[in-house]
Amino acid sequence: MSEKQALEDTKPNEDQSVWKADSDNHVKLEGGDAAKPSDVSSEGNGREGLQATRLYHRRWVIVLLFSLYSLSNSYQWIQYSIISNIFTKFYSVDAFTIDWMSMIYMLTYIPFIFPVTWLLDKKGLRVIALVATALNCAGTWIKVASVRPNLFYVTFLGQFCCSFAQVFILGMPSRIASVWFGSGEVSTACSIGVFGNQLGIAIGFLVPPILVPNVDDMNELAHHIRIMFYITAGVATLLFVLVVFVFQERPKIPPTQAQATARSIPPEQYSYIASIRSLLRNKPFMLLVVTYGLNVGCFYAVGTLLNRMIIVHYPGEEVNAGRIGLTIVIAGMVGSLICGVWLDRTKTYKQTTLAVYLLSLVGMIVYAATLSLGHLWVVFITAGVLGFFMTGYLPLGFEFAVELTYPESEGTSSGLLNCSAQVFGIIFTICQGKIIDDYGTLAGNIFLCVFLLIGTIMTALIKSDLRRQNANLRAKAAEERHKSGQDYGATSLISEQQTSSQA
Repeated sequence: MSEKQALEDTKPNEDQSVWKADSDNHVKLEGGDAAKPSDVSSEGNGREGLQATRLYHRRWVIVLLFSLYSLSNSYQWIQYSIISNIFTKFYSVDAFTIDWMSMIYMLTYIPFIFPVTWLLDKKGLRVIALVATALNCAGTWIKVASVRPNLFYVTFLGQFCCSFAQVFILGMPSRIASVWFGSGEVSTACSIGVFGNQLGIAIGFLVPPILVPNVDDMNELAHHIRIMFYITAGVATLLFVLVVFVFQERPKIPPTQAQATARSIPPEQYSYIASIRSLLRNKPFMLLVVTYGLNVGCFYAVGTLLNRMIIVHYPGEEVNAGRIGLTIVIAGMVGSLICGVWLDRTKTYKQTTLAVYLLSLVGMIVYAATLSLGHLWVVFITAGVLGFFMTGYLPLGFEFAVELTYPESEGTSSGLLNCSAQVFGIIFTICQGKIIDDYGTLAGNIFLCVFLLIGTIMTALIKSDLRRQNANLRAKAAEERHKSGQDYGATSLISEQQTSSQA
């Protein structure tokens, strides 16, 4: 489907006024933002620069479909590491090699994120979605062909394809939220986008230990692994087909004045290199890049090494290790949604980000202190608290970044955040793994606590410059001034008519 066709599908009926809410055409006006289209003269009413804005019901289909294919991809990030002891036995490799099945997701992201964000700016959301789902689908079928003990390099190739697909996915939630959603729901929409990624990780923690039990018979083990790979490939193929026929580029009419302003910038005036330079000179944003990387990098390390940490203290509990990972992510999904709704209501970006960061540090300290007590139920509780805040931080970082960097591309700012997370994720995973091997799990977790403390202090230093929010407030203030002017003009006209009739 071409971009023109995609836009025509969301075009409201011609006989409907652009000022009227139209639920039959999946449209409603953005409160306080509705204005004349830019091609209509506004000299006579003092409203130059304001444009019509609309919300389409289709926006929920777009963000849901994105969440689903993000789920399919993120599930595969952890499917090897959560049963690392089983895959080391099947492919006759060491634990560090299986750790790289997770870390390849982080490593691939770093060199490819900049060309992918350039492609996002040039070609738009639909092309990026098609490439992401195609790569993800190809990777799953390569894995299906790798279920033999001597074909580890094939399964690694399949995982590389899926990790490459992730580059086209991670930075999308904030972009979809800005392109399709109103100013009062962008944080919620971004949280829904991140929600799919988190749910995929949760399923990745839960399902592999159930589908692939730790058996000694290699033929039986291969059978279980093959079933897991076939299920993944079937889901990825279905989602690719849905994206081909359903996913659209953007709505015909922008949802907010901020998005209308971003659209009005001529393509020839946009420079990707200049955008990167502008972001690198933005001190509050660069502080956020580092603090986001520290927090999310800790989460990546905990997720990758969770099986090893649990098995050390609770031998034979592979299934419960997966359930603990599930608890971390499910709690984080709840935290993400609550934080998204809270941001939409309060717009307290820095305060909320700082509070959640500090509580992530507290959660990590409690988890580290209770892991070795010998009571799995305690680990479930402390891991859930850790996940609620650490994973709940993800959409906060995305939305805070968009506010600090408007009107720069959301894909570029999100890409830099995720690039930082991948770099720190690789460093923390390797370092914590070595510390666990040499000094135990407590030392490894204290190592992460130190960096979360540094991140908390740096977050407190970020200056809260909410540029996107200010742009929308200025547009609404102009709207209010126009309404006041209309009321005053009508009152004056009535007074003149009354004076004339009395004379």
